[in-house]
Amino acid sequence: QSCHRPAGQRASPEPSSGGLPEGVEYLPTRKKGKNPMKPVGVAWYSLYARTRLGYLYYQRQVKKARERYPHGHSMPQPYCFPGVKILPIPVLSNNYSYLVIDTGSSQAAIIDPSDPLAVQAAIEEEGVMLEAIFCTHKHWDHSGGNEALCQKHSSCRVYGSALDAIPQLTNAPCARHSPLTDREKVTVGCLTFEALATPGHTVGHMVYVLDGGPFGIPHCLFSGDLLFLAGCGEPFEGSPETMLASLDVAMSLGEDTLLWPGHEYALECLTFASLLELDNSALEQKLQWAVQQRQEKRSTCPSTLGEEQTYNPFLRTHQPELQEALGLWQGVGEDPNAFRARVLKEVRRRKDLYQAT
Repeated sequence: QSCHRPAGQRASPEPSSGGLPEGVEYLPTRKKGKNPMKPVGVAWYSLYARTRLGYLYYQRQVKKARERYPHGHSMPQPYCFPGVKILPIPVLSNNYSYLVIDTGSSQAAIIDPSDPLAVQAAIEEEGVMLEAIFCTHKHWDHSGGNEALCQKHSSCRVYGSALDAIPQLTNAPCARHSPLTDREKVTVGCLTFEALATPGHTVGHMVYVLDGGPFGIPHCLFSGDLLFLAGCGEPFEGSPETMLASLDVAMSLGEDTLLWPGHEYALECLTFASLLELDNSALEQKLQWAVQQRQEKRSTCPSTLGEEQTYNPFLRTHQPELQEALGLWQGVGEDPNAFRARVLKEVRRRKDLYQAT
């Protein structure tokens, strides 16, 4: 496979209006993919996240996705840096797993192995040794492949938060599980990953940051369900205040940090965002670029955290333009972060209503 070498943002034609390009119909990816995490009530979430019914539902989703997308929902595009290769693996109907390879030693780590068959195929094609599984959280669409991959790769360890019931981590029958704490680092070959606690989507959600310093490249943020291109995960197990704090942790990494999200939600998220900020030129341009990418079944990742701050409403809670668009104003004496959490809550409420229509 040839590698894509990230450069600046691709040029895209200047949009003539704030909507989709003429003649293009938008079809929300979640509706087509029947995302199991779409908000349908507390009872369903409890069943999905905490019982065997959730695992059975996950197995059904895997089977259907393999039938519908035999080659994945998107065309995988490897990204090559000096000493590092990152391969997004499209799995299920809109998930991404990421195979991160130390090209010098051929040692590799996988982030969120949803479908073990797709991940194993990538491992064999690349000819690498799987040494680590990094799970962002417990949901089956991010952790369902842990057991099968551990059985296949005897030296592989599973990493994640002990606060989440991650398969092969908190319930592992052997010593190959490795619960992580906030800011703990793990080395795979010459690669160094730092785990950051980012609760909200789940109580034990973690993101993983690949240190790009030794390779002269930007840091890489594997964000799971914390942060998407122009979007943010549902706070199933946290308050708006908790989610805001976790987003701030991610944004502290720096504007040039590359964002590798857990889902292909770009079109849905950008289209929703365009309804909030009608005069955001960066948003219009990114939406038109994403439409072209998805028409060609190409992935929309990575973006950068600097880009995200220009069009992601969940990261723009401090911007007067968004606050005014939502009809929200900071109260006299109101703590700035409390107000931002209130803005975030309103954006989330509108996003949920948008998804339900």
